[in-house]
Amino acid sequence: MNKSLRLDKFLRDMGSVVVAYSGGLDSTFLLKAAIDSLGRDNVLAVTACSETYPRSEYRQARRIAARLGARHVTVNTSELGIKGFKENPVNRCYYCKKELFKKLDGIRKRNRMGYLLDGTNHDDLKDVRYGRIAAKELGVRSPLLEAGLTKDDIRKLSKSLNLTTWDKPSFACLASRIPFNSKITAAGLKRVGEAEEYMRDLGFRQVRVRCHKDTARIEVQKEEFVKAIKLREKIIGKLKKAGFTYITLDLAGYRTGSMHEGTGLLRSSIVRHR
Repeated sequence: MNKSLRLDKFLRDMGSVVVAYSGGLDSTFLLKAAIDSLGRDNVLAVTACSETYPRSEYRQARRIAARLGARHVTVNTSELGIKGFKENPVNRCYYCKKELFKKLDGIRKRNRMGYLLDGTNHDDLKDVRYGRIAAKELGVRSPLLEAGLTKDDIRKLSKSLNLTTWDKPSFACLASRIPFNSKITAAGLKRVGEAEEYMRDLGFRQVRVRCHKDTARIEVQKEEFVKAIKLREKIIGKLKKAGFTYITLDLAGYRTGSMHEGTGLLRSSIVRHR
């Protein structure tokens, strides 16, 4: 049985589902697959709005959900009010996801739906993801992972389904731009959010602006280094207005999980908890 058929079988066996929906590549594909397998009435997409989630991403999620004909609701969350989150420990994502999944599971129960789903895929196992621990504790299902779907699989299948997200760059919550054990504040999240929004407006597809106190460490794909240098004056001007004193371009380029570098955290230590 191929991966798509496995996914369809898993979804049909669930009967009805709530999808944790961010509007990104993975959750959009999962939402589409769930609607195709179960029908619109048996699927509910839920998007969480918070300080760590840019408004532009929220607006896009709403547009895509409407285009798919999905039932879609939003829930407000405040990660900064979660005990253990704003201190920004290495396992910060555990606290965030546990609170989020609790709220979404409450919505699932009130709507008498069968399962709560997230968009974790097989490639996510390569990275440090404490949120997976919270998902397992609360019984969240990850059908893309269970079906063995990789990020490349999901992009190809999304393209075949004419989903606009098929080539959407990956996105992580804005808190991931702050070094571990540095306090997360609403002002800091707003600053990196504005900086990244500006970089995307300049045409950078995959970008992170890591906030090291008053220094902005910009990660873009290596093929866009020349573009960043050409636009340096505009970038410097905007990021200084946003509150940064020093603006740097990371010569290692964009990569996921760069904040784990130098922490001594080994991925093998996380695998045991998955």
